[in-house]
Amino acid sequence: MIRSRQNQIVKNIRGLRRRQGDHLLLEGPRLLEEARRAGVALELVLMSPSYAEKSLRPEGSRPSEGEPVLVEEALLASLCDADSPQGVLALGRRPRPGAEGLPERRGAVYLYLDGVQEPGNLGAIARVAEAFGAVGMALAPGCAHPNHPRALRASAGSLLRLPVAVAVTVADLDARLGALAPVWIGLAARGGGRPTAAEVTGSIVLVLGSEGAGISPAVADRLDRSWTIPLAEPVESLNVAVAAGVVLSDLHRERAKHA
Repeated sequence: MIRSRQNQIVKNIRGLRRRQGDHLLLEGPRLLEEARRAGVALELVLMSPSYAEKSLRPEGSRPSEGEPVLVEEALLASLCDADSPQGVLALGRRPRPGAEGLPERRGAVYLYLDGVQEPGNLGAIARVAEAFGAVGMALAPGCAHPNHPRALRASAGSLLRLPVAVAVTVADLDARLGALAPVWIGLAARGGGRPTAAEVTGSIVLVLGSEGAGISPAVADRLDRSWTIPLAEPVESLNVAVAAGVVLSDLHRERAKHA
């Protein structure tokens, strides 16, 4: 059992928490199972003794998560990002491609996130994007990383299944999706319109701006038009993930009428 903070495995996990790359830190049994279903290869599984004891089947076979490494309870909790660790932490690997990793599908909805820096919002957006039929999500430079533990938890597994491209510029996305002739539509707090019948049925790039500043001028220059969600006074705006859910739900419902 690992008890020391100086253990090399512990040091490696702490280092991965400080930087996001191809590796995933999967906290809790639910996210671990979602990773397995999504085909994520697990390189390491850490368990607290109490979790390992509960996970072992009566006949003494190994836990479903694979060959575990036992870590002292408090030490394992210190490696987790969640407020209430669940006794299991796994290390997996999921490289994130650029725009070339997005599928090309005519008549589909894509998301382009511009400056969304809060990992929880990124994960929640991925969850509603998958739920309402978007086929891919591109992240502009400066967005939170999709492998961040908070993003993974908030997505409830969607970031393990939905194609997500990172460090994607407007030019990159145009080059990848240009043959589909998508309409670029930004969500604006005010001054935008509502979806038209033609937009509902065609290819769409739905652009979501940062939580504070909105869509950057460079990306706004590429927009074909903007949509605004009608709100009751005195509310002026919605959280970016909530706004994404409202618009994607509307789109999903309207597209179903034309299917």
